[in-house]
Amino acid sequence: MKSFPTPAALAAACAAALLSACSGMPSWSWSGSGSATASAFSQDSLPDAVKVPPGHQVVLETVGVGEITYECRAKASAPGGFEWVFVGPRADLKSRDGAKLGMYYGPPATWAAMDGSKVTGTQLAVAPAGAGNIPAQLVKANTAAGWGEGSGTMVGITYVQRAATQGGVAPASPCDSAGVGRKEVVKYQADYIFWKAA
Repeated sequence: MKSFPTPAALAAACAAALLSACSGMPSWSWSGSGSATASAFSQDSLPDAVKVPPGHQVVLETVGVGEITYECRAKASAPGGFEWVFVGPRADLKSRDGAKLGMYYGPPATWAAMDGSKVTGTQLAVAPAGAGNIPAQLVKANTAAGWGEGSGTMVGITYVQRAATQGGVAPASPCDSAGVGRKEVVKYQADYIFWKAA
C-alpha cells in the first residue's frame, strides 16, 4: 500500500521550498519617510551604458506603473512621412509591495515623492531592453524647484536608472496624414532606481 506524507510533513516541505525560492531576492528596509530601500541592489546585469559610475549608492527602488502618451505627427526630417512621437509619461511610483511612494510625469521628466520633494532629469544614455519594451535609461538628476526642495526623499539624488522595462513602445496602429494630431496611450512598467553620492 502506497504511503502519503502527513499534513505536517507537507507543510514543512512547502516552507523549505518557499525559503529556497526567496533566498535570491533582495532584502528591504524602510526609511523614516516610509520609502523602501534595497540593501543589496546590483547593477551587474545592466548594460554598461546605463550603469551609474562608482562613488554612488542606491537609496531607493521603485516600480513605475502607468502610461505613455504618443501623438501622430508629420516627420520634420522626411516630408510626406509620419511617425508616432513621444509626448510624455504618467506613472505611480510604488514600493515592491505596492505602496504608493510618488509620481513620475513629464515633460520635463520629473520624479516626485509623497513628501513633496522632486527631481528632474537629463538623459545620459539608453540601452535596448528587448522587443516591445522601452529602453533601459540612465538619467542625471537635478533637484527641481518647488515645495520640499530643501528636504525629503528626492533631495541629493544624483542619478535615476530605468530598468526592467515592460511595454511602453509607440503604438502599432497606423500614423498617416489622416491621423495627424491623434494621440494614443500605451501601458508600461519599469523599475526606477534612485542613487546618491556615497
